[in-house]
Amino acid sequence: MILQTPRLTLAPLAAGDAREIKPMLADAEVMAHWDYGAIDDPVTVEQLVSAQVEAMARDDAFYWAIRRIGDPALIGCIDVSDLDWRHRRAEVGFVLNRPFWGRGYAQEAMHAVIDHLAGLGLKRLTARTHVGNARCESLLQRLHFQEEGYLRGHVDREGERRDCKIYGLLL
Repeated sequence: MILQTPRLTLAPLAAGDAREIKPMLADAEVMAHWDYGAIDDPVTVEQLVSAQVEAMARDDAFYWAIRRIGDPALIGCIDVSDLDWRHRRAEVGFVLNRPFWGRGYAQEAMHAVIDHLAGLGLKRLTARTHVGNARCESLLQRLHFQEEGYLRGHVDREGERRDCKIYGLLL
């Protein structure tokens, strides 16, 4: 399903998007608050994107490539994983190329995804942040997510235990 906002098009992720995703995932600042450090290996990125495309084909997840209308360049991605149709809930995440930070694109794209998921009958979304990711936390709060929990040592990133916060949104 392609989603559209006044400035953006969100199209399902395709295997060919790996080439455009690689520079974003190779950027240490973009990846500073992710479970993994920067990924500079094109084969690893291709495998990651391929796995995401396969998950969509099984109806296990949604992954969207974010582009500005009229501009074919990928500016970011949004994912919906851990879909639980019985309980009508899922986890949402997003990543944006650094040159596009601070322009409201992530918020605009997330509004479209939230509306779409509500239309599919989902009733609850969660999002997880690494502690210290103030930009992400601020965006989630603007989207009316509420902080619901603190997970000590939740992620092992290259030998470093990282704490996470859980945010939730009732639709």
